[in-house]
Formats: sequence, C-alpha cells, structure tokens
Amino acid sequence: MDMPIPDASILTRKPQIVARLEAVLPPGAVISDPMETRAYECDGLTAYRCQPLAAVLPASTAEVAAVLRICHEEGVPVVPRGSGTSLAGGAMPTADSVILGVARLNAVLETSYDDRYIRVQTGRTNLSVTGAVEADGFFYAPDPSSQLACAIAGNIGMNSGGAHCLKYGVTTNNLLGVTLVLMDGSVVELGGAHLDAAGYDLLGVVCGSEGQLGVVTEATLRILPKPEGARPIMLGFDSNEVAGACVADIIRAGVLPVAIEFMDRPCIRACEAFVHAGYPDVEALLIVEVEGSEEEIASQLARIRAIAERHAPSELRESASAEQSALIWKGRKAAFGAMGQINDYMCLDGTIPVSALPMVLRRIEEMSAQYGLKVANVFHAGDGNMHPLILFDANQPGDLEKCEALGADILCLCVEVGGCLTGEHGVGVEKRDLMSVQFSPDDLSAQMDVKDVFDPGWLLNPAKVFPLAASETRRAGRAS
Repeated sequence: MDMPIPDASILTRKPQIVARLEAVLPPGAVISDPMETRAYECDGLTAYRCQPLAAVLPASTAEVAAVLRICHEEGVPVVPRGSGTSLAGGAMPTADSVILGVARLNAVLETSYDDRYIRVQTGRTNLSVTGAVEADGFFYAPDPSSQLACAIAGNIGMNSGGAHCLKYGVTTNNLLGVTLVLMDGSVVELGGAHLDAAGYDLLGVVCGSEGQLGVVTEATLRILPKPEGARPIMLGFDSNEVAGACVADIIRAGVLPVAIEFMDRPCIRACEAFVHAGYPDVEALLIVEVEGSEEEIASQLARIRAIAERHAPSELRESASAEQSALIWKGRKAAFGAMGQINDYMCLDGTIPVSALPMVLRRIEEMSAQYGLKVANVFHAGDGNMHPLILFDANQPGDLEKCEALGADILCLCVEVGGCLTGEHGVGVEKRDLMSVQFSPDDLSAQMDVKDVFDPGWLLNPAKVFPLAASETRRAGRAS
C-alpha cells in the first residue's frame, strides 16, 4: 500500500511538537514513546501498519481545538481516530502525523425525550447511546456489528449503518447536528436539535467525509421510542442465489422488515460454533426481523412466509422467545469475530441494487473459484450492502496481493451493476485507488474542491479517500 513520503522536517521537530502539545493537554494525554504509539499503528485493517509521530487524547472540544491549532501552525498532518474499528484503514497514520483519538470524549451532554434527541461527545460508543436512554423506553437506531466498541465519531465519519438500517436508515438519517473543529482550530456548529437546518446541507457533507474536513467532537442524535415488540424469522435455502432472489421478492412486495440479514454456509457454521445460536446448517440463511404489535408482527411474518415458500426454503423457523431472538442476533453480530477465529480474511463493503443480488452472488462464487480463494458472505441484504469476507493466509507469500485483486474485482462488479464502492465502511486507504472506477476526473476534482474549502493545507487524514497521485498533486498545488 503506497503512502506519502514522511516530511523529514516534521520528524526532526518531534520534540518541539510534542512539547507544544503537552503544554495544552493534561498529563498523560500525549503519547510519544514509540513503544506506546505502536497501539495506534493500524485500525481494523491490520494488513497495513505505520507508527504515528505521536497520539493525543483530548477530553473536550476546547482541547481538540488547541491540538489542531498547534498542528496547523506546525504543518503536521492529523489523523482523527474513533475506536479504531475501521475496516478500510480510515485511521491508519503516516509516520509524520499525529493521531487524534476521541476516546475520552464520552459524556452525555443533553437528553430530550419530548423532542427525541440526545447530545453526546463523539467518543461515546454506539451501543452506549442506547444504553443511556433505554431505561426510559428509547433507543438509537443505527447498529453496526461493531456497536459494542465503535465510536459515534467513526459512525459519522463513515456514515455507518447496521442490521436495522433497512427501516431506520443509516447515520445520516439519524444525525441532527454536530460540533465540528476545523484544522485551524475554529469551532463551528452545524444543524441542531431540530429536523432540518437552513441553508446549504453542510451536515450532509460532513457525515461520511471520513475525517477529511474536520474533527466532530459533539453530535446531536435522533432517538426513537422502542417498538412494542419484534421477532426474527430464519429462512434457510439450498443456494446463495435463491436466497438473494427471495430478498429481492420481499422488497419488491412492499414489505418493510426492520432487517434482512444474509449469511452463507461458511459463516453460518463459524457463528454457530462461536455462539450456539441454533442456526440451521443450510447453504444460505436469511434472518428477517419485523416489529410492531402482535397483530402487526403476525401479519408481516405471514406475508414473508408466503414469499419465502415460493423459493422452496429448506428451513423456515420463527423465534419462539425473546431469549432466542437475542441469541439469533448475537450470532449475527459476532460474525466477523467468529470468522476471524478460523481464518485470516479481508472484509469488503460494496453496495448493489437489491434486484442484482442473485447475479452478484453467482459472480462472486465464480470469481472465488477463479482466484482459488474462498469467500464467505454475511451482509445487510435488505439494502444491498454486501460484506464478502475473502479468506486468505497472511503467512503465505502472495496471498494478500491475490486477496486484494479479488476484492477489487468484486467492488468493480458492484459499481458495474449500478451500486457503489462502499456502504458504511468508507473508502479509507483500501478503496481510494478504485475511486476512479466510480467517479470521473471531474467528479473527483469537485470532491477535492470541497476539501480545499474546509482544509486548505490538506493536513487532515492524509492519503485517504482520493487516489494518492491526485491528492498529492492537489496538496502540492495548495502548498505552492
């Protein structure tokens, strides 16, 4: 993975830079010992590593602003980092950069049940947002599989979704406002505790911007009343392609489940061994959940059963209790960890039209055979957000490169059928050199123009999102 050549003048000024950062932060908030900065050398994309110049852990918006102001003056790149769960290398540092971690920004600042919002610092984990309001009958809808660990800052940066985004939408649909600190230390407020802000949709620009525009320190999030009830049904099929066709028919029929999740046999077996969720041993499994009153649940499940039966399912089983439902979802949420116990893998994140699911699943099987690498599938089928897991041996020379080539072909296929390179993991370093597959030179130039406005020195999250050659040329042009 190509990365920019570190700025030698920054490396030689490390003592001066660290001293300035230590002067504005509490003791222990600046980490510069190479033995300790190793903890920040990568995120969830562990195939690539680079130790940063230093890492800082501010605990307030004012401290974040002070850090960015110093780095701006010193010309030091800054890499914002949530919990480090990014699977696209979104928080991978460069050797001359400062990691700005938001883990200590974890407070709940305000809650309004009447207006249905909560304002939190963005280092707070996704699941703990719901934890702060669930005793009063509310929840925060976006639920990435890493929700136990991932931070709201990263969710905003990547516009994360989750299993239940089919009904409730992804982060951008549940984000009302942010406090954003720009690279020069300026603090701006976008949106607020209301449905829509006047003027340009700058909140929409920031959500999904992958740390390219500023550091989000506070967020106002939509919270919703918990549904009266919910129940998943498991549908087993003899092929991935038939399961994909069933998903397309459910969506085509106008049924709106809360979630439709897909798992194939390798993933089913790994999750079952890991969690013992009671999954059937089938070629492909759909977990379809509906919610509402008992009457609504029964009506929706009857329609889903009727659609599924047209595809001759080998298994059709409703959850019989709240405990069983929790176990079914525990297995699905543990999929990435379960697969990691048995094999090295790379997780992709392409998104496709739901109608293309059967064909794309068939093509992935063909590509898998062509490359000689197995692919396990687990993904949010309801909105076509695919997460193929390409299995490889990290200790086998050439396997990683072959894995990346297969991944690139799968992502190009997603674009070819009318989808896009990423649904919720972001572009990061993993997909940056594929951006030209989806976007024309003019498209990419317009996107870089936006970065010019927010971050004229191109110091925020270097070497991410944009093809490296294009971003280095733009950065050099701005510097001159």
